[in-house]
Amino acid sequence: MADIQGSYDDLFTAVPGALSALLDEGDAGASVAVFVDGEPVVDVWGGFADADRTLPWRRDTITNVWSVTKTMTALCALLLADRGDLDLDAPVGRYWPEFAAAGKEKVLVRHLLSHTAGLPDWEGPVEELYDWPSATARLAAQAPQWEPGTAAGYHSLTQGFLVGEVVRRITGRGLGEFFAEEVAGPLDADFRIGLAAEHDHRVALSVPPPSHDEDYTAGAAGGKASPGAATPIRVRDGNSVAWRRAEIPAGNGFGNARSVALVQSVLACGGTLHGTRLLSRAGCDLARQEQFSGEDRILGTPMRWGLGYGLFDSLYGWGGSLVVIDPANRMTVAYVTHQMREPSADNRGLEMVMAAYEGLQGLRV
Repeated sequence: MADIQGSYDDLFTAVPGALSALLDEGDAGASVAVFVDGEPVVDVWGGFADADRTLPWRRDTITNVWSVTKTMTALCALLLADRGDLDLDAPVGRYWPEFAAAGKEKVLVRHLLSHTAGLPDWEGPVEELYDWPSATARLAAQAPQWEPGTAAGYHSLTQGFLVGEVVRRITGRGLGEFFAEEVAGPLDADFRIGLAAEHDHRVALSVPPPSHDEDYTAGAAGGKASPGAATPIRVRDGNSVAWRRAEIPAGNGFGNARSVALVQSVLACGGTLHGTRLLSRAGCDLARQEQFSGEDRILGTPMRWGLGYGLFDSLYGWGGSLVVIDPANRMTVAYVTHQMREPSADNRGLEMVMAAYEGLQGLRV
């Protein structure tokens, strides 16, 4: 069996066992963390940090978590809403006047968070993603694909710029800076949106699925790899220095399972973690406030969207890697890997969540 490093409570042995099995099946490397009551009951990692499998995945290895970044961006918006600085029912144009063009006057802030704004596709060149003013100006000028609020379509890349620009207009700080100062810093979490060169040596670059190279472009499970006029994002784009240095708050967060679980445990624990209060309980509950239920036009599958999170029965979270939050049990499960698989056949995160619940049953007896 693959060697697993780290620590775990004896009740949660199914989690490192599941990780070991995935590595035995061919995955390059990954980390898994389970937090209960804000404390780690699982913090493990294994495998390799490079495609050639020469560099071991270490405790401080980080990787691009892709769409898990959206949960960090959403948390920033929820903080501002909880403080009274952001009205979720306000038109986006109240904070970002240039946005109220091309039929977007009635787009509300909550539409941005729930993928119902009608702006799901990034239609510009990849290089423009690395320039915040250009990216946000393009989106401000774009017309919605449907009447905002009436349908949902996963805003894979655009959501981060849309929410991030609202945060910037309110606070005067970029989303990455705001997250660092208001969330990661107070929690001492090793997670960043955009990455400075000093951390490059810790990065495990994304590994495309078996039989694919770095020109591979990932679509969502059940969805289209290149929806509409959207610009496809290749693995090589996500592995580039330009991608790391930019601020792409829907998809270029860098961390590991420990840091993801730590941050999102704020929501699992009612807004206060290790004596640091980030949100009220009511502010936490906003994340689970259903905004849409039905077929997502981009994902091509039934979805329930909250404010920045996918809703799954009593759980919520999202993936690229994966994070799941269970407020009833005050538990957060995070699975972070650089090994990509075809989305339609990828149940790895779910396997980790199920393994975590095996341990939780013993813990709550």
